[in-house]
Amino acid sequence: MVSKEEILEKLTGVYDPEIPINIVDLGLIYDINIQDGKVHIKMTLTAPGCPVYSLIEEMVKQALRELEGVDDVQVEFVWDPPWTPDRMSPKAKAMLGLI
Repeated sequence: MVSKEEILEKLTGVYDPEIPINIVDLGLIYDINIQDGKVHIKMTLTAPGCPVYSLIEEMVKQALRELEGVDDVQVEFVWDPPWTPDRMSPKAKAMLGLI
């Protein structure tokens, strides 16, 4: 069975097309649920009206389907709590010059 750590590691290869930082370091992943080969991701975007949400969703699905033990991927976008730059990793903040 795939682990949350493996999923997070794989998602570090998925980048927001508008910001050159991966979605994990941006703090966009809120929750990961794994059950019987099905992965459910709760995530957000930096803005509710993000025009590339469907592209990001497809990139997440494609990346996770490459993992052994993953049969299905469901992505749910949530807006509560809203994303803020405080959710970013120190690495991401440094890349953007915020620290």
